Amino acid sequence: MSISEKTIRAVDKSQMNLRIQNLYQQFETEFSLLNEKSKISRSKVRSIVVTGLGGSAIGGDLVRAYVSGECSVPILINRNYTLPAFVNESTLVVVSSYSGNTEETLSAYHDAIKRKAQVFCITSGGEVEALALKHKHYTVKIPTGAPPRTAIGYSLVPMLQTLAKFGFIENKDKEIAETARYLKEKSLAYANFKDKQNFAVQLAKKCYGKLPIIYTSDDFTSAVGVRWKGQICENAKMLAYSNVFPELNHNELVGWNQYKDLLKKTTVIMLHDKSDHPRTAFRMSVTKSIIKKYASDVIDVESEGKSLLTRLFSLILLGDWVSYYLSILNGVDATPVKAIDFLKESLSNFKG
Repeated sequence: MSISEKTIRAVDKSQMNLRIQNLYQQFETEFSLLNEKSKISRSKVRSIVVTGLGGSAIGGDLVRAYVSGECSVPILINRNYTLPAFVNESTLVVVSSYSGNTEETLSAYHDAIKRKAQVFCITSGGEVEALALKHKHYTVKIPTGAPPRTAIGYSLVPMLQTLAKFGFIENKDKEIAETARYLKEKSLAYANFKDKQNFAVQLAKKCYGKLPIIYTSDDFTSAVGVRWKGQICENAKMLAYSNVFPELNHNELVGWNQYKDLLKKTTVIMLHDKSDHPRTAFRMSVTKSIIKKYASDVIDVESEGKSLLTRLFSLILLGDWVSYYLSILNGVDATPVKAIDFLKESLSNFKG
């Protein structure tokens, strides 16, 4: 299937393209606060745990990577029904649930309450909001009505602003504003599918009919690789895979050998940033020379922008558009996630 106005109208019935194009607006939003007078005691916090799933958790992944060189307390991302055993009164638990009804996150929230952890919530409503109001937890209320994976700015920006407000990191307003400007301008270019120089369209065509493999460094961009994988799976309804350097050089690299016909059905995309460790960057170069004779393509992608936040989102935006154009090429509406809906319905009937 080709990418044209006709096919986009026929396939993208829920207008996912507009949600991606308007991502910048999430970086310009002024959020309302609940229980604003509730305080988080910075001096008592020895660790931060962000608990969430899917699109609500990826914001935590990005924050962890982004502030890893600045935040003096460790940040852990929790994607489970329970919290790690170390969580106690000295832990700040960030409850991130776009809908406010994610069952794993609600379970972890109750766990945080039992352990008397400090808590702040990011949600559009639901049971998370109800619990936050009951227990007077500091809460950022975000707009509702979008698929959670399209609300990555809503999960990330309030986290940065709140961590800065209570003294964990420096104020990031300048970086947030730069990122908004970049996203607004660049999305207009990616939305123009008729432009033969549109890199998102080019990459989508390279990945069409293939298994996309996303490789990043483990410095700052590892969460971006996870984002690419998730977006391709959900939007394009096709499998994708991600891994990180230098770890993959200690095992996965050797796997590029057998089943050569299968390997020819892969497209490798290596995401780069100028903050990558020099030896990791060299590893990526050597690895490319090894695997390029097996994969259909090995494509290098460089981040853009001045601040690290903008550079990370330059890669995220590109990945979102690649996943969108893949959905058009695959002839599937990017928005519905019927398999996930079926799973949630099945879980609702499970008495365990």
